[in-house]
Amino acid sequence: MKLNKTKYLCIGEMHSNFKLYKNSETESCQEYKYLGVIFDTSRTDDKEIRSRVIQARKCIACLNGILCRKEKRKERKLNIYNVLIKSSLLYDSKTWRLTENNKRWVEATEMDALRRSLRISRKKKN
Repeated sequence: MKLNKTKYLCIGEMHSNFKLYKNSETESCQEYKYLGVIFDTSRTDDKEIRSRVIQARKCIACLNGILCRKEKRKERKLNIYNVLIKSSLLYDSKTWRLTENNKRWVEATEMDALRRSLRISRKKKN
């Protein structure tokens, strides 16, 4: 008897299938998502951070029309940024082990959203 949906993740090592009870066999997996957070065998948070950055960038793209409007007040745009973009980007960030590269990714995403909200160009005007 094999449990269809039950799998296990062993961080740092690969293990073969093991038996839970009687003849039930459980297989291992390389990664899984639990409560929106990606766990994998790499012992790093790279995959989770990149997933969060991609989600935030998709959110920015969807809200681009609202963020770029002149008639919207800056306070309203910053509220939209904090509620929708920042929350999706930084969900579960308290447990991340940040490398310099991942930190740059997160900061670049935040700056992109804020530039669009405040209508600041990346190109410096003379």
